[in-house]
Amino acid sequence: MPQKKKTYPSWSMFPEHHDSVSDELAKSGLLFSFNEDDDEDSCSQDYDTNIMGRFRCHRGNCKTQGWSSKRIAITIRRYHPASYNVRVYHQRCKSCNSLSRPDLDVQSYVDRITYRLKKWNGLQVETPVYFGESNAPHEEDLCEGCKMGHCTQSGGRVVTFPDYW
Repeated sequence: MPQKKKTYPSWSMFPEHHDSVSDELAKSGLLFSFNEDDDEDSCSQDYDTNIMGRFRCHRGNCKTQGWSSKRIAITIRRYHPASYNVRVYHQRCKSCNSLSRPDLDVQSYVDRITYRLKKWNGLQVETPVYFGESNAPHEEDLCEGCKMGHCTQSGGRVVTFPDYW
């Protein structure tokens, strides 16, 4: 009997960072819960953007030490009455093509989510200034967000900070 090939998810959610998001939203008088049920059909709004983080290849025989990325695709979803969630898309290792789940830059995650939820709630928010322009090319074939149509870099559509906040 042939062995089944093990499949890995192409995205993850990070509910462990909800307290940081919640604390930041509370400063503006907003209260949101984290929706663990990721359902694109029942969300009221969604938005694709990017955050920063680092990846490590976990394949035992791969020589790659890891890589950082300023373009980790995410989809923020809002659900009524007041909940949200975030899909964070994985990337593939350039050396061995195995999927890797990111270690997030928590500040960029919190900033991006709170900015979007405040905008959706009609609050006046200033677009943050970002000083970390990446010169590295975006490799669509390694980005799961691109493959699923949720990366702001895919299809030749390059969006730079702070334009896609």
